[in-house]
Amino acid sequence: MSSSSSLFPTEAIVGTTVAMSFILLGNAITQSFMGVPALLVNFPHPSSPSHPQAAKHLGQQWPVFWRVGNVFFRPISTFGIIGYGYAAWASYRSAASSSSSSAASGSNNNNAWKFYAISALCHLITVVHSAVNMQPINAKIEGLNRREGDKNKTDAALAEYYARKWARLNLVRLVMPAVAGSVALWTTLRAGVAGGKVGGV
Repeated sequence: MSSSSSLFPTEAIVGTTVAMSFILLGNAITQSFMGVPALLVNFPHPSSPSHPQAAKHLGQQWPVFWRVGNVFFRPISTFGIIGYGYAAWASYRSAASSSSSSAASGSNNNNAWKFYAISALCHLITVVHSAVNMQPINAKIEGLNRREGDKNKTDAALAEYYARKWARLNLVRLVMPAVAGSVALWTTLRAGVAGGKVGGV
């Protein structure tokens, strides 16, 4: 069965999802290697009299930094799961329907669904990592801007530590989309060369 007979054109779904994976990759590079370092330029030492104000200012800046990404990039990550998941399903369905008649020529392409599933898993890891590991740090940094006595107030001495920790953990959100997009792109190109269809024919 060709991908064109699927509910949605598999090639279009894969192409769009690969593009979104690399958008996420670019965003993570910008955040970890440009955004956070820019916020910490000339950040004073905790012993400096100017440190409390600098920490408070970081807490004021942080919501602008991460909320836009949260609103814009979370749906993209979620679409990655759905898009690659659909590609895996379509490829598996196509491979199952053609395995009896093209076992020799389709032996490589019959495994395409596994690679799309790996790409979907990478996006799932990104979403779970964001929720479990990144969101608590966002709350800590945003807590720098809270008033004294607030139970959610973050110790200002840890301001730079939390920002740099966020940048390090964000590397997971750099690696996973890179792997997802590269694996899916390689799988699609390989399927096209071998059989002319993403669906594995």
